[in-house]
Amino acid sequence: MSYSREEDKDVIMFLEPSPATTPDPTPSSTSSASSEPRDQSAAFNPETGEINWDCPCLGGMAQPPCGDAFKEAFSCFVFSTSEPKGYDCVEKFQAMQECFRANPEVYADQLDDDEDEEDDKKEEETEEVKKDGEEAKSV
Repeated sequence: MSYSREEDKDVIMFLEPSPATTPDPTPSSTSSASSEPRDQSAAFNPETGEINWDCPCLGGMAQPPCGDAFKEAFSCFVFSTSEPKGYDCVEKFQAMQECFRANPEVYADQLDDDEDEEDDKKEEETEEVKKDGEEAKSV
């Protein structure tokens, strides 16, 4: 016996084990341009080989002004066969970062993340130099 009830803003659904564990028999990948909403849970669908540029998981990165650069870099990474994965896409990601830097009013968050990573690397290098210097003095 399946039923549902509402608690505040939530709807709680109780399902029989079979409907809860049985996949939907209607194939979603065969409907190409239907009025049904697309699955927004992932950017890349390996079954169809398509990238969903509207996926919220991309955080609007596929939108202008650097959307084209992002799409090139992301597509390259998704379809990359190099080892390590994406190694052949470095130039495309650098071009995307240059676009971000040229548009700081839109991509301030991404630029802050890059700067934080650079600061962390500099701190690590400084600590390594200090350790090497201390080891040399103790010898």
